[in-house]
Amino acid sequence: MSYQSNVQAGQAKTKSAAEQVLNHPVVKQAQDKANYYVAQLDKELGKYPYMTQIEQKTSVPKAWVFIGTSILLVIGMLFNALAAPISNFIGWLLPAYLSFRALETKGSDDDIQWLTYWVVFGFFNFLESVALSLVLYYFPFYYVFKTAFIVWLQLPATQGARTLYLSVARPLLDSSSKRAPASAPTTATSDDLRAKVASANAL
Repeated sequence: MSYQSNVQAGQAKTKSAAEQVLNHPVVKQAQDKANYYVAQLDKELGKYPYMTQIEQKTSVPKAWVFIGTSILLVIGMLFNALAAPISNFIGWLLPAYLSFRALETKGSDDDIQWLTYWVVFGFFNFLESVALSLVLYYFPFYYVFKTAFIVWLQLPATQGARTLYLSVARPLLDSSSKRAPASAPTTATSDDLRAKVASANAL
């Protein structure tokens, strides 16, 4: 058998093995699930006009633009110099847009969502401004955790900030407001004092 025949036979075996792997039921099931989630993501992204504009200009499906950008941002976060700006960019971009949209709506649900979000996001930035070195020393993957947490807080599908408000902040506020405030001591005015002096002199 010639060398070329051996190469062709090897290629045929490799192709056959690859086809067997691709046609395996587990791989087929995984592909179907992946396609379903990509389709759901594309449907969700269709709610945002700017994503549709990007798809029209680039001829790349919205879901793949989002997935590709997310992968690039995650890779960028592996470098310490880029971790902070990327994390803050992710924490600011979509919430800023959705907060402006919330100003135009009449309901209070989106106000709860975004007011709570900005309070939590501000707390993270305050923590970084006073104790970043300490936080990074004890928690090396701080920016990964922060980014994952603020994505959970901000995404319309999860609305984590609203959940955080309803499950943590609101019960705390309700319990503190139920405590009866101590009655303020009454302060006598000058007219009250004069009246008391006059009544004492009359006696």
